Amino acid sequence: MNRKELEGLLLELKSDYIRIQGDMDKLEYVKGRVSSAEEQLIRLEGEIAEVNAKLDALDEE
Repeated sequence: MNRKELEGLLLELKSDYIRIQGDMDKLEYVKGRVSSAEEQLIRLEGEIAEVNAKLDALDEE
């Protein structure tokens, strides 16, 4: 992937993270089950870290 594609993917992942975080806040408010949302956030954090690492590697080249 090139820099532009990675940056686009990063924006998409961050958008998903924010959306899920908002959903989780709503679930907590109504005493819903948040474990699924937490798992999704953890997965997204890993994916965001991977994309950031790839961008850093491009900077080093």
